[in-house]
Amino acid sequence: QVQLVESGGGLVQPGGSLRLSCEVSGSFFDYYFMGWYRQSPEKEREMVATISSGGGTNYADSVQGRFTISRDNSKNTVWLQMNRLKPEDTAVYYCNAAFGQFKSWGQGTQVTVSS
Repeated sequence: QVQLVESGGGLVQPGGSLRLSCEVSGSFFDYYFMGWYRQSPEKEREMVATISSGGGTNYADSVQGRFTISRDNSKNTVWLQMNRLKPEDTAVYYCNAAFGQFKSWGQGTQVTVSS
């Protein structure tokens, strides 16, 4: 069973930065389509950023230019660098791995942006 473990969340002031990490178990990370999603109490879970096995990226309009998704296949890890954070970025952030009909989620990490 594939396991995803997120880390790096926390409390940060508006304008600050955080870097989330997601480490994925198993031997097939290279093939996975990876994504970061977030959910707050007021909203449904939404896509934040995705990165394909080939490195192609896609971002939600709300984070374009502020967040960067990256991956290192040798480390089975995907990151989300979040800069110029805003209070509306406050949410639980989830890592997702997908390949065909296979999907797996991490347990989530809380990001709170507040002064």
